[in-house]
Amino acid sequence: MSASAALMLAAEGGIIGDGRTGANLALGVGLLGLAVGWLALARAGGRISTGNARTGGMSAIAVGVVGTVLAVLHVATTSGGPGTGNGLLGAVVAIPLGLGAVLLGRRALTRARRADRPAGRVSV
Repeated sequence: MSASAALMLAAEGGIIGDGRTGANLALGVGLLGLAVGWLALARAGGRISTGNARTGGMSAIAVGVVGTVLAVLHVATTSGGPGTGNGLLGAVVAIPLGLGAVLLGRRALTRARRADRPAGRVSV
């Protein structure tokens, strides 16, 4: 199975459940991306000392992009309007969640880069 076919199958809800499954999957992935981005941002700010802020930031960006792509595919392949039980509103809510995860991951990467930089250069 190709990657595009797997994404289309996941966005449509797959073979299990109803049409809301794809939207719930996109919501879950978006929330996971927000949590990873928030933790990476806390690591970059020095509030949490475990883990690597750069790895967490890149992970949040990747998970956020996947969540956004799943949500957009679900919106594009959904038939009917809101309130029909097909998960359209859930997918619409999942789009900003995924984008928020991308933004948090980017901010964590920026803060981690600033923290790695020396405060001042002394030339000898």
